[in-house]
Parts: sequence; C-alpha cells; structure tokens
Amino acid sequence: MSELVFVSRLSSVLVVLALATAGAAAAQDPGSVQEPRAAPNPPAPSAATPALPRVPPPDDLPRDRPLRAGFLVLDGVYGTELVAPYDVLHHTVFHTRPGVEVFTVSPDGGKVRTFEGLELDARYAFDDAPPIDILVVPSAEHNLDSDLGNEALIAWLQKTGAKARYVVSLCDGAFLLAKAGLLEGRLATTFPGDQDAFARMFPKQELRRNVSFVHDGHAITSVGGARSYDAALYLVDHLFGEEVARGVAKGLVLPWPPAAEVLPALVIRYRQE
Repeated sequence: MSELVFVSRLSSVLVVLALATAGAAAAQDPGSVQEPRAAPNPPAPSAATPALPRVPPPDDLPRDRPLRAGFLVLDGVYGTELVAPYDVLHHTVFHTRPGVEVFTVSPDGGKVRTFEGLELDARYAFDDAPPIDILVVPSAEHNLDSDLGNEALIAWLQKTGAKARYVVSLCDGAFLLAKAGLLEGRLATTFPGDQDAFARMFPKQELRRNVSFVHDGHAITSVGGARSYDAALYLVDHLFGEEVARGVAKGLVLPWPPAAEVLPALVIRYRQE
C-alpha cells in the first residue's frame, strides 16, 4: 500500500492530492432496511480504509432538508451514466435522513430518448427547475458536437452550476462542464477514449488520465461507464460517511470502498485557511 501526496499553495487554498492504491475493504453488513438515521455531522476519515482519500463536506450544507440532485437529461443520454448515479443517490434516503432528492431536468421538460432508445419524461424544464444543490451531467450522444454549440444549454449550465454546491459529470459530460466554465482551475477527467479530444478542445484544462474519478473542490468528474458507480458512491461517502455509502453499495451488490487495482481515485482537498 502506498500513496502519493503533493502539497502546494494556490490562491490562499491548501491543496492536498492523494492517489488511492488500497484494495477493497471487506463489506460490513449494515443490516436489513431499517428506520433511516439522522444525517451525521461531517464524517471524519475512516481508520479502516486510510488509503482512500476523504474530504469532509462543507459545514454549511443544509441538514434540515434533502440535498436536491438535478440530473440533466438530453436526447441521446447514455443509460449507464444516467442510471448509475441516479440509483446511488436515490438510495441514500433508506440509509440516512434527510438524504438526497433526485429529479431530472430537460430543456423543455418534455420527453427525451436515451441513446439506447428508452423514453423518459423529465420532471422539470430549465425554466421551472428548483434550486439544485448537486448538478449531475450524464454523458449524451452529442456532448462533443452540437450540444457544445447550444447556447441555451450552456447558459443554463453556467447559471445553475455556479449556484450548485457540487457539479458532477459522467463520461463526456465533462465537455459540457468545461464549455460552461465550471471546471476552470480544477483537475478533471472524462471518458478514456475521448481524453485526447478533451485535451485538444480545452488545452488550458488540467486533465487526469488513468483514474476512475477526480474530486477537486466543487467538481467531481468521472470516466463514466460502470465506473460511474465509483464517483456516485464516493459522493455519498463524502456527504454522509462510509457506513452510509457501504449500506447503499450493499443494496446494489457493489463493493465499497472501491478496489484500487481497477482504477484509482484522485481526490483533491481544498481547505480554507
């Protein structure tokens, strides 16, 4: 077991980078579905899995209501990148209170068709969506071309993402976040097959390869695919603690913490001085 740690000063913010390389811990049985517990205080790093970098959430996150996670759904949205984080965040309410409220947002609030041909009814449109705490941008078929030229879409992302506490992208959703300026000054990753295109399109953006996901400040970016579960479970761990993340993972028959030999995670910690 080893980890790479780098410390530097950037705009009066202490940045600590830790590269996780530990294997998966043995699953802990959280028991059958029980009355959810109240949301805990910001969790301390777990002694059981010290090599998985953990960052405490902001102290001022609302704890008297669910965090609102709004999922952008566009025509051609990929099923895995949408369903994996949606499923994980939705399951939080069975393991902690108040947990996370999940909903979908499309440009006009109407139907969208996934890349795989499923039709979805979005819950909200751009102009009537409630305030969003966690903006989730799953990959969609045209994230690398026509979506980037959609001025209304980019403007909504800029406005909504600037107010959100977290922005999360899966696979090529990082292209939209970068276009909207939501990744400036942050490290990011995206779908491995499109990382060269990302580097050409956003040459000033710091890109990380060979990782499952990156957490830098308010931004969490994932390579997507089945690894979308890693980023979503990490966010649950970050917000509510490892025990809650383990409970959600158990219900989905997934290991948590993740096995570093699959792909490590890169977590960047920002701590105000």
